[in-house]
Amino acid sequence: MARLALVLATFFAMTCNAWAWGDEGHRIVCEIAMRLAVSSTRAEIRRLIKTDSEFDFFSDSCTWPDHPRKRAAEHFTNLARDSSGLVSNELCPLAQECVLSAIKVEVALLSSNGADDEAKLEALKFLGHWVGDVHQPLHVSFEDDKGGNNISVSGECQGKLHAAWDSCLVVKAVGTDVAAAATDLMKSITPAKVEEWTHSDPVDWANESFAIAERPETKYCVQQGAACELPAPAKVKIDAAYVEANTPIVREQLQKAGVRLAHMLDAALGK
Repeated sequence: MARLALVLATFFAMTCNAWAWGDEGHRIVCEIAMRLAVSSTRAEIRRLIKTDSEFDFFSDSCTWPDHPRKRAAEHFTNLARDSSGLVSNELCPLAQECVLSAIKVEVALLSSNGADDEAKLEALKFLGHWVGDVHQPLHVSFEDDKGGNNISVSGECQGKLHAAWDSCLVVKAVGTDVAAAATDLMKSITPAKVEEWTHSDPVDWANESFAIAERPETKYCVQQGAACELPAPAKVKIDAAYVEANTPIVREQLQKAGVRLAHMLDAALGK
């Protein structure tokens, strides 16, 4: 029964308008982070997860904020069409809350000596999810097209552009086996990459995602003067060339998210 539920969840993540990386993507990010974290961090994560009534593994718990969707405004951050990116003192330029402010809240809670286990467990599950979200390029995008949810796709992926980046392109890049995908992705994570990727903060991560969203190869928007406008018509053909061009991007975003989450968890819990 549990396996059937997982298969059905995977199917719907691939065919519907998803909220973030599909379940596969979130689980891969958190699996990489769990493997890379120091032993004391892993032990504390296991201790907290043992108190959870729903999940046995951290990687699975990172899907929790999507089922059902919790704290909806904090899964993304919106920018203006003519934005050149975020600045360090402006986490949520168009709203009071966003994924960047959410990350800050969870890190503070996990690092606190005064928070109880129930609060820390919830913060752990949220943080794992938020770090995944900020590395999904269309989660740092524009409000008027709902991060690509108003752009239709055809070809090798079906539905909406946002959902294609959530799940379809992830499956094409790394497959559906979470453990195997994490193992494969970790093979090319070098110490030099870890050093480079962790010398950054969540604003940097968001700006990386925004730059990917605005790339011509993503076909999310078309540069017209200072603004990146909705394509007309709002349709994208995802063919073999599109998949080939964006597979390295998807893989590296999953790698970066896992590495950076591990680093963040070590700082908060690996004491």
